[in-house]
Amino acid sequence: MNRKIFYIAALLLVQWQAKAAKLFIPMDAESQTGHLKAYGVAYAALKNGQEVDWLLNYKGGSFAMDQTESMERLCKLRGVSYDVMSDAQYVGIVSKIADPDFNGDIIKLEKLPKIAVYTPPGKQPWDDAVTLVLTYAEIPYDKIYDNEVLDDKLHDYDWLHLHHEDFTGQYGKFWVSFRNTTWYQEDVRNNEALAKERGYKKVSQLKLAVSKKIRDFVAGGGYLFAMCSATDSYDITLAAENTDICDIPFDGDPVAPNAQQQLDFTKSFAFKGFSLMTSPYQYEFSDIDNTQYRRVPQEMDYFSLFTFSAKFDPVPTMLCQNHTTTIKGFMGQTTSFRKEVLKTNVLVMGDYKPKNEARYIHGEFGKGTWTFYGGHDPEDYEHQIGDPPTEMALHPSSPGYRLILNNVLFPAARKKPRKT
Repeated sequence: MNRKIFYIAALLLVQWQAKAAKLFIPMDAESQTGHLKAYGVAYAALKNGQEVDWLLNYKGGSFAMDQTESMERLCKLRGVSYDVMSDAQYVGIVSKIADPDFNGDIIKLEKLPKIAVYTPPGKQPWDDAVTLVLTYAEIPYDKIYDNEVLDDKLHDYDWLHLHHEDFTGQYGKFWVSFRNTTWYQEDVRNNEALAKERGYKKVSQLKLAVSKKIRDFVAGGGYLFAMCSATDSYDITLAAENTDICDIPFDGDPVAPNAQQQLDFTKSFAFKGFSLMTSPYQYEFSDIDNTQYRRVPQEMDYFSLFTFSAKFDPVPTMLCQNHTTTIKGFMGQTTSFRKEVLKTNVLVMGDYKPKNEARYIHGEFGKGTWTFYGGHDPEDYEHQIGDPPTEMALHPSSPGYRLILNNVLFPAARKKPRKT
C-alpha cells in the first residue's frame, strides 16, 4: 500500500514538474542568434492560447512561457535559442527582476494582436521594412488600403502600420525624377480613379479622409506605427485639413497663397511649427525631416536608445527592448525628425545628439498610441527605388528591426496603471 502511494506521489510530482517547466528564450547578444524569429515564436505561443512573459531588461528583453513540446519544436525549426528551466530556476529570475535595485519588470503578454498593414495593392513585402520583417518572423498580417479604411474596417484590428505612403496627395514628390516612368503614371491613375470612385475631386481629399479615419482609430484605442515618409506626411495632412498644399502637377491647381498660415498644429500628433516645402521640384514635404541638414558619414551614423525605468515606464521600456542601445542609422525620404518641431508631449526614445535629431518617437492620442520611426530599411543604409530586397536571413538579429517587432507585440501586453 505504501509503495502504491509512493508511485502515485512520484507520478504526480513528475507531472507537476513537467507542467511547471518554463521555456526561456534569451534575447541578449551572447545567447541568441535568431532574435527576429523569436518574436514570431512569442506570437505563435499567444496564438496557441499561452501566456507569455516579457522580461524587460533581462538578457535583452527575454521571453518565457510554459514549456510544451510544440513550442520547443517550433524554436528548433526556426533556429531560435532557448533553455528549458525548472520552476525553481524561473522563480529565481523573477525574484531578481522584482528587486527594486534591478531596472526590470515582467509584462504579461496575453492578447493576440490583430495586425494590419496599410499598403497599396500589388506592393511586395520587400517594398516596406515592416512587411519584410513580419514575413521573416512568420507573424501574419492583413493588407488593407483606402477602401477598407473608409469602410471602417480598422475596427477589426489592434495594430496598424502605415506603409511608406504620401498622405498629402503629392505622390511622394517623385514628380521631378519619375513622372515619365510607367510605375509613377500608373500610381497617379490608380489614385485618381479611387478618389473619383469614393466621391472626391482630388487625391489629397481622399487621403485626408483616410488620415482622419486613422486618427479616429488611434483615438479609440488603436496602436499606430509608421516609418519613413508616412510619419511626417501623415501629420502634415492632418495639420493642412483646411488648406490646399498641393501644386499644379499634383492636383491641377496651385498651392493656396496662405497655406503655411492655415496650418493647424493642434490637429497633428507629433509635430508643430514646421514650414512646408510646396515646390514640386523639392523632394521634401517640410522641414520636419532632418535629412538635408544632417550630412553624416555612414560609418559615423548611429543613434542611441534611451533607457527608461521598467517598473515606472513599462511602455517605452517595451518599445526599446534590444541587445544593444546603439543602432546603426539608415536613410529614407524621411530619415529623422528635427527636435525643434516636436511637440512637448512627444517622447523621444532614440536620438542622434550631434545633429539634435530624433529617430524614434512615441506619444498618446485619445485612448491609443502612435510610434514614428525614421528611415526606410534598418539594414539598407541608403535604399533607392529599384534596389533589390534586403535578405533578412543575413540579418537574423538586426537591432534596428527589433524595434519594429517590439511595436508589434506591444498591443499584446496586459495594461497596468503607471506608477507614481
